[in-house]
Amino acid sequence: MDRHNFGGCLCGAVRFQTRGELREVIGCHCSQCRRQTGLYYAATDVPLERFQMLEEATLAWYRASDSARRGFCSTCGSALFWQAEGGDKISILAGAFDQPSGLTMGYHIYCDDKPDFYELPQDGLPRHPQGRP
Repeated sequence: MDRHNFGGCLCGAVRFQTRGELREVIGCHCSQCRRQTGLYYAATDVPLERFQMLEEATLAWYRASDSARRGFCSTCGSALFWQAEGGDKISILAGAFDQPSGLTMGYHIYCDDKPDFYELPQDGLPRHPQGRP
């Protein structure tokens, strides 16, 4: 649990820290994630008690649905977070972490919602037609 990961947005105005091990990265191919990022959403998550904002003056939240919100930098537009309403974890886009992150891909979800302009990665990882198994 001694591991610390740091990360932030493209312009550096939003910075965060996590403590402890992170869950494997999940690739989400749903239409909301695709519209937010331009491709697919690759994220890990961490319990809120192991997450700390270090700089957040430009952090903005968009209520994507009745059940979740998405965090981004209002200056550079970097997509950073996804959080379920009332949830005890926060999802963090894998690309927001400083390197080396120690992250590994785990599986893909909402594969049936994948658009026609790309093929799913040939990474040998499990693929689920809808949400998490």
